[in-house]
Amino acid sequence: MSDLSTDLAALHIDTQHRAGRRGPGAVIGGIVVALLLLAGGYWFYSTRLQTVSVKVSAAAAPQATGSTGAPAVLNASGYVTARRRATVSSKVTGKVLDVLVEEGHPVREGQILAHLDDTQVRAALNYAEAQLASSRKAWAEDEARLKQAELTLGRMQQLQKENVVGKAELDNAQAEVDALRARIAYSQQQVAVAERQVEMQRTNMSDMVVRAPFSGVAISKDAQPGEMISPVSAGGGFTRTGICTIVDMTSLEIEVDVNESYINRVRAGQKVDAVLDAYPDWTIPAHVITTIPSADRQKATVKVRIGFDPSTASGSRAGSNGGASTERARAAKRELDPRILPDMGVKVSFLRDEPAAGQPRASVARAVVPKAAVRSVEGHSIVFVVNGDHVERRAVSAGDTNGDTIEILSGVSAGERVVVDAPQTLKDGDKVSVK
Repeated sequence: MSDLSTDLAALHIDTQHRAGRRGPGAVIGGIVVALLLLAGGYWFYSTRLQTVSVKVSAAAAPQATGSTGAPAVLNASGYVTARRRATVSSKVTGKVLDVLVEEGHPVREGQILAHLDDTQVRAALNYAEAQLASSRKAWAEDEARLKQAELTLGRMQQLQKENVVGKAELDNAQAEVDALRARIAYSQQQVAVAERQVEMQRTNMSDMVVRAPFSGVAISKDAQPGEMISPVSAGGGFTRTGICTIVDMTSLEIEVDVNESYINRVRAGQKVDAVLDAYPDWTIPAHVITTIPSADRQKATVKVRIGFDPSTASGSRAGSNGGASTERARAAKRELDPRILPDMGVKVSFLRDEPAAGQPRASVARAVVPKAAVRSVEGHSIVFVVNGDHVERRAVSAGDTNGDTIEILSGVSAGERVVVDAPQTLKDGDKVSVK
């Protein structure tokens, strides 16, 4: 009979013998599984957990629509200019006696602005007038002598008929009459010359008075009593070339330089909203007068003239007031708000044309983003919008471009952040960090 303890000891498996039975294949399999797990973890980290550094920009609200509700298609800046502006000077060189205008004073057409020293011109006028009087007296004397000679000729003709005098005496009397008539004709010419001399000296006298060439406002006073003034620069800089500068405030308009790449968006008569730098909350309705048909080669710009609309007038004083003339009524209609001054800086927005009756209104932009934020994929425009620490790919509808920006008609709202110059490997759902 066998021992039970001996039998149980025979059934025991040695540990070293059990480990040896696994062999090298099991170890290699374990290593392969571990490598696969590491590769999967690295792929998940690199594609889902790794952060991509990107540059973002906030989608801006579209440029404010104009006063008519039409969106702006182009923005520019320029200055208020006057079409009628003149530095008033004299026709001749002379010494200033007085200046009758100050800065800011309104002036009327023909108003006296200054007087020049007219001592020499007045003396020349007196001399010309004296010559005219002398010529007229000589003419009168010749007229009297002609009457006497005609009487003598008549008597000679009667006596010659009676054979009292000879033919020679009659011829002498006729010659005297002819000579006096010629002398009278000469005297008449002398009187005419003297009259022209007087007119010329009177014109020179009027040149000693400087008058306003048109109505406006004096914006500068350039000369003082006692100074010399000349229509040309002379005297080594000690001679003034103007009395004052006058601006016709009814001729104010705006001049802006538009990049030639966008000049196709501007047309004559187009509505414009203007905002003075001095009054940023005041929108002034205006319109395009014309585009100057010449480009600046160095700046690559085209000058555009913009006129203020009649609604900019400071008041409706142009009504028919009894005997007011038509010209005064027109001038009153053109009178602009006194806050608009020459050489003021101004920003303008060229507005999109309103659609004709029955035509659908053009889509209005919801946001404006940099052009570098929009990418074209398979014929569709997309952007990447930052949502928290991840990006979201969105399809958008793009509108007009303006410089480095583009209008977004749908897909993005103002205030959302979009990725600018997104990497080509950026995908929907990637984790990002803002530079």
